[in-house]
Amino acid sequence: MDDVWNDQAWDDVLKTPFVNAVGRGSRVVVTTRHDMVARAMKAREPYHHVDKMDPEDAWSLLKKQVIRNGNDEPLIDMLKDIGMRIIARFDCLPLAVKVMGGLLCKKTARRGDWEKVLNDSIWSVSQMPEELNYAIYLSYEDLHPSLKQCFLHYALIPNKSTVFFVDDIISMWISEGFIEEDSDELEELATEYYNELILRNLIEPDLLYLDRWVCNMHDVLHSFAQYVARDEALVAHKGQIDVTGKLNSQKFIRLSLETESESDELGWSSLQSQKSLRTLIVAGHIGIKASDSLATFTRLRTLHIDSTNFDVLADSLCQLKHLRYLSIDDANICRLPEDIGKIKFLQYISLDGCESLVKLPGSIEKLRQLRFLSLSGTNIYNIPRGFHVLTNLRKLYGFPAHMDGDWCSLEVLGHLSRLMGLSIYGLEDVFSSSFAQKARLGEKVHLSYLLLNCTSRLEEDDQLVRNDEGFSEEERQRIADVFDELCPPPCLDVLQIEGYFGRWFPRWMASTAAAPLENLRILTMDDLPCCTELPNGLCHIPSLELLQICRAPAIECVGPEFLHRQHPSQLSAAFPRLHTLTLMEMVEREEWEWEEQVHAMPLLEEFLLESCKLRHIPPGLSSHGRSLKRLYVRKIQHLNSLENLATIVELEVYGNPDLERIVNSPKLQKLDISGCPKLKVLEGLPAIQRLELADYDIETLPRYLKDVNLRHLQIDCTLSLLTSMTAGKYSREWEKFSHIQQVKAYADEGGIERKWYVLYTRDPFNLGTNIVNSSSKSQVYPDHIVYFAILFYSTPYVFSEDKEKDP
Repeated sequence: MDDVWNDQAWDDVLKTPFVNAVGRGSRVVVTTRHDMVARAMKAREPYHHVDKMDPEDAWSLLKKQVIRNGNDEPLIDMLKDIGMRIIARFDCLPLAVKVMGGLLCKKTARRGDWEKVLNDSIWSVSQMPEELNYAIYLSYEDLHPSLKQCFLHYALIPNKSTVFFVDDIISMWISEGFIEEDSDELEELATEYYNELILRNLIEPDLLYLDRWVCNMHDVLHSFAQYVARDEALVAHKGQIDVTGKLNSQKFIRLSLETESESDELGWSSLQSQKSLRTLIVAGHIGIKASDSLATFTRLRTLHIDSTNFDVLADSLCQLKHLRYLSIDDANICRLPEDIGKIKFLQYISLDGCESLVKLPGSIEKLRQLRFLSLSGTNIYNIPRGFHVLTNLRKLYGFPAHMDGDWCSLEVLGHLSRLMGLSIYGLEDVFSSSFAQKARLGEKVHLSYLLLNCTSRLEEDDQLVRNDEGFSEEERQRIADVFDELCPPPCLDVLQIEGYFGRWFPRWMASTAAAPLENLRILTMDDLPCCTELPNGLCHIPSLELLQICRAPAIECVGPEFLHRQHPSQLSAAFPRLHTLTLMEMVEREEWEWEEQVHAMPLLEEFLLESCKLRHIPPGLSSHGRSLKRLYVRKIQHLNSLENLATIVELEVYGNPDLERIVNSPKLQKLDISGCPKLKVLEGLPAIQRLELADYDIETLPRYLKDVNLRHLQIDCTLSLLTSMTAGKYSREWEKFSHIQQVKAYADEGGIERKWYVLYTRDPFNLGTNIVNSSSKSQVYPDHIVYFAILFYSTPYVFSEDKEKDP
């Protein structure tokens, strides 16, 4: 149970099973910042106190945050004495080190500037709660006043049930009036603020999403921001505090509520006393009655409601005269009020996931200040013809390409010259390329994000439509012509293509094109049922950093044209800046022609290869992929070996039925193996530290474990193998794992993951398991159970007498 702040978890969850001895023999690990919480939860003493970071390690972490390039390191090293004193101020807390690094990287590398940070009077602030580190407060005080508001506002974002993207965040800031700039540059400045919070380590990018699209805030920073804004903002997760009591006793300007289940449901009536609200964020279940209304919240600027029946409130929406931001996500809303045009200040509308919504009200044309509209996940297919008057739009997502007689909705896009982000869906419905031409995408000089979508034609069994199946030649030619006319402007930063079923890629992706993608950093292409070869112009894009191609079943070979450089003098290598490459579900691909003499991808760091029939990794990757650190090889049918990967540090092999050898990777430190039954040889891996092996059919440990010098081994295996390992040095498996410093082995049973375990440490020797207490286990290997019992009673070193180390 992580980050427990009060002892309620004992009464609500743990007390009954522990008192009634149902949990006898079990252990529950609780992390908390308060010893009193541990005592109230009946935790066994002595408590484990996490060691502080070593000061030298803390300095290394701080220096990593501050150094901009290799030339800075000598200058920063000269400031080590001040840096170590700063580190001592916040007791080597890793989070504080990162935050302080974000602050110091904004300063010049001069003793005077660093000493000002060291001697700042804010260190003496005594009003802060003890658990909140003063270094965070110092970093907060260094923010520009507008950026302070943005940081505090970020703490309103629910972190359990809802994902908020960067567009959502910066639109809230704009709606709140935090961004003071010319109206044409609000989004750019807000994005700069967002990136500065990342730079200062006050928010951190979520690696599950591309390009910083989603960020998270650390719990300590979250608590700090809530403390600072405690007089005007309430962030509450139902079940953790008495929300109703808080709402009845105090007036707030901003309110963020989150519930996870109907049992935690709040009533809408409990919010009615908060008449001064400017921001209301509700995520999860909330009880709304037929008589409920929004009329109370006349000062509201920002309204976000997620997963709620909003129809009851829709009629009163237009009474919110000051509303700037409206987000109704995943709600069962069937309609928007017909007079929504009366909310004349409305700048942002998001209707993501509102599947029951099929129509936009005609009065939306009156919202001349509208900057953002998202229809993604709705069933809105018709766009009012007067939509073209909304020339203030900067972001337009989920736009449906539909025909109405001789009129196409793409025509209205031609008038929206300020667009910065655009996603178009249903392009297969466009009858003629002339309509696509009228969208005038190439003239949109601010456009940085573009998604072009054709509806997927996956079969019911989720198998890809392959080659010519399901498409006529006329359809393929028509969609190719449409895409040819949707040529993006040179300023484009991110391009996503989905469901394109032309036989060849658009002309503007060819090597002969006049560089329309010269600034493109991210390109993803998904569901390409008819394309027989990859475009030959991608390798020319000078700024391309991430390339992802998924579900292209008609491609049987990646030929030399993929890496062909028509103008060698312009680029020193093909894909000169590419650092992430993903090639997935090219199910018929057997060859990848990349010879050693072809210089390409010199900066590639991460490569995911999945679902094809490739027989070997191309030699060019081994020769020129000198920056490759992480390699993921999954479901490759005929791959026999992985060899001579000189630079990789992490390797994952999953579902490769013919893989037999992994050899000669001198820098490999972490190896993850799953579903590779023929793997027999691990050689030439001198740096390997950790191996994770998952095989739920395995009956004996692989012999290659004896050939690698591991520190950590983690195994998910059969119960019979796990039981065999419990015999320790009397086990037939002993010689395979006894030399490893730490082994964690697990087995499932009865639908319970990792129900049984064996934990082994070489030095100091320790072998622990929970299998001994199960009578059913003795039927598997009775002799090993007996040996284990003998060891237990005759050797005092098998289990540590220290209860802190007793597993």
